[in-house]
Amino acid sequence: MINSEDTKQEFSLELLREGNKAEFARLVETYSNVIYRLGLKMLEDEQDAEDVLQETFIKAYKALPNFHGRSSLSTWLYRIATNEALMVLRKRKNKGIPVSIDEPIELEAGEMEPLQIMDWCCMPEEELMTSEAVDYLDQAVSELPESLRVVFLLRDIDGLSTRETAQVLDLSETAVKTRLSRGRLRLREMLTVYYGERMAEKKEIYDGQRT
Repeated sequence: MINSEDTKQEFSLELLREGNKAEFARLVETYSNVIYRLGLKMLEDEQDAEDVLQETFIKAYKALPNFHGRSSLSTWLYRIATNEALMVLRKRKNKGIPVSIDEPIELEAGEMEPLQIMDWCCMPEEELMTSEAVDYLDQAVSELPESLRVVFLLRDIDGLSTRETAQVLDLSETAVKTRLSRGRLRLREMLTVYYGERMAEKKEIYDGQRT
């Protein structure tokens, strides 16, 4: 969890607010990887992720004198990085329609009552963990609406708690739980189709070999 890193590192807020370069360098070293990974997952572009990483720490450095510690440093950094990534997504759309994590989520027909959800416990591990399956999962995550994808990434990929995610996105904990549930459901529906097709292909090959 991200708060545990704050505890282990024992950053000095006083030194950070004073602009101490050594202390800020420790902060950058500690969180660069997770901030870059978040940017890469949200934007799927290495250069854009690098830009998010750079802008996150530039803005953090400028804002540290006014950071009062109401949230953890890590939650604060995640919030800056998430906002930076969403700004990139807004620019990409280039349609004058902003991307917002607060936008209402409209349920599609049958979304909450999927026709078929596969039981993963019955599938061999080698089927679940193939490189092709992992690539498909990454693609499925990228196809989630931004409002669902960012919650899924923060909670299930980066391991933030519901409370931390709510603080990062300035949402209620109930909204975080709802969006996470919807995101997981959509992913399970997409993966059910994928694994269903793979199992059908294997069955067809097996039946062909028996005849």
